[in-house]
Amino acid sequence: MPDRRTLITLAVLVAAVAVSVAVAELSGVRLIDRVVTVMCINLILVLGLQVFMGNSGILSFAHIGFMGIGAYTTALFTLPLQMRGMVLPNLYDVLATVELSPALGIALGGLVAAMVAAALSFPLMRLSDAAAVITSFALLVVLHTIMVHWSEVTNGPRTFFGVPEATGLYQAAGVAVLAIVGALAFKESRTGVLLRASRDDEVAAHTIGANVPVLRWRGFVLSAFMAGVGGGLWAHFITSFSPNAFYLKETFVILGMLVIGGGATVTGAVVGTIAVTIAYEGLRAFENMLNTEQVFDGTVVGLTEVVLACAMIGILVLRPEGLAGSCEIGATALFRRRPQPTGERP
Repeated sequence: MPDRRTLITLAVLVAAVAVSVAVAELSGVRLIDRVVTVMCINLILVLGLQVFMGNSGILSFAHIGFMGIGAYTTALFTLPLQMRGMVLPNLYDVLATVELSPALGIALGGLVAAMVAAALSFPLMRLSDAAAVITSFALLVVLHTIMVHWSEVTNGPRTFFGVPEATGLYQAAGVAVLAIVGALAFKESRTGVLLRASRDDEVAAHTIGANVPVLRWRGFVLSAFMAGVGGGLWAHFITSFSPNAFYLKETFVILGMLVIGGGATVTGAVVGTIAVTIAYEGLRAFENMLNTEQVFDGTVVGLTEVVLACAMIGILVLRPEGLAGSCEIGATALFRRRPQPTGERP
């Protein structure tokens, strides 16, 4: 049974998602609807990264690779049969007649991503510090290379098109709420507590019986599952994509959301996603305005990425724990203990 602080944290974070959805609905503007939908999908991805990175303290670059696995898996199994000859002319015969509903395809995408993570990651969970970061980046390169060259399944470097549009605002928000519940449940579970103990002091965690590689592996698999589900939702929202959508640029954005918000908490993941989405869209609009009105000679390109990078640097220097700090929102002012007089029993 979750304690009162966790329930308050859950209620506040779910309310933040609900308010975002309400704003999109009340505005009646399609652009805002699409922005909030993408924000909810990004929130799922950021929460997945927080599950592993926030609890283990190990940076993972491979996260977006598992998003790609989820996207291609659901796209492959939900692609209408009449379009398969155009999109995937060399598709294997065993897959040529299989067609699932988008909901089943998205769930399958998450499961396939989790299975790939389970099969590949266990030896890597024994690594720490720089070695772990380098191997996670190498894993991202491997996954990206497979997506680029496995033409029979992914259409190679070309655009994969024809995916049914099935992800709307309410679907994305509903899964985002489930992701918040899952991230909080994992953090408060025995595995999550021991994983954070190993993050703070790996030697001490070993002395109390924590099997650190297994704990990290569990967090990594759950993280990959959430990334795969997020990728499936994104595929059914954008409907066409290429392997370049699951590489360095998206990695930078998702990582920036977690770092700016605060990787140690689920609250930080939510705050960072909302804050960066608002800033990102505002900067894109400002950049388009500069180019439309030709304020400068030539075209302004990359302003949003530069500002986001500067924001990450500033946060890491001035507030390393992120905007949300190191405590969940339910464990702050609402439960701050009052100082007791000297000599009085607590």
